[in-house]
Amino acid sequence: MASPFELATAVQPLGDGRFRVMIPDGWQQGRGAFGGLVLGALLRAVEAVEPARRARTIMGELIAAVLPGEHEIVTRVLRRGAHQSNVRAELIVAGEVVAEASVVLSDARVDVPLAPPPIERPRADALRTVPIGGPGPVFAQWYEYRPAFGLPFAGTGEPATGGYIREREVPSAIDAPALVALLDTWYPATFPTFVAPRPMATVSFAAEILCDPSTVDPAAHLFATCRAIASHEGFVVELRELRDGDRLLALNQQTFVVLR
Repeated sequence: MASPFELATAVQPLGDGRFRVMIPDGWQQGRGAFGGLVLGALLRAVEAVEPARRARTIMGELIAAVLPGEHEIVTRVLRRGAHQSNVRAELIVAGEVVAEASVVLSDARVDVPLAPPPIERPRADALRTVPIGGPGPVFAQWYEYRPAFGLPFAGTGEPATGGYIREREVPSAIDAPALVALLDTWYPATFPTFVAPRPMATVSFAAEILCDPSTVDPAAHLFATCRAIASHEGFVVELRELRDGDRLLALNQQTFVVLR
């Protein structure tokens, strides 16, 4: 059975690289849908255009709030080479672009074996589930959070946080859109340094998919780590990792803006 995320990001082809997407209520972060849902829908449209190649990277911008309702996604193949495709997707609302993504898709190439050092982490069953969806954004109701460190609004000095994350309802499969959303699901790394909530928004998003998503157990607790590395005039750059055990699944760099 499809999970709520799979249903919320489903796209219907309209022809000529255009798709219809119905953004449902209940996925907001503030006024509009959370960025992981929007980027996941854009990536799903791109994958429908290039189904034979796997998404490797996505770079996106969240330009304006995406409100619940029926919207259009327009895709354009920038180049389709012998092994790689570059595709752009735009989400259109009332004739204006409110979100966009550029995706690199490719066949498998020559593998370079690397062994990243393992990270220390507690077991998932040693941590309690925290209901982020209560005091937090509306969309968090669809995810299960088990924080390991960096609780929000604790007033600590270190801008870092992390823990286990997964969809509350097990999806039919893990795919690239699901991984993109999971990268964006955790709260910002600056939240542990605050003593009270402050509104923030993602303005740019870049991710690398470093696995075959179909090899990830849909029910697995994945370990997310988030670390803010720089800030200037209200813009904060953050690095994120998503792991299945010691296996690195995806990397993410986001730029957040502190709205007030």
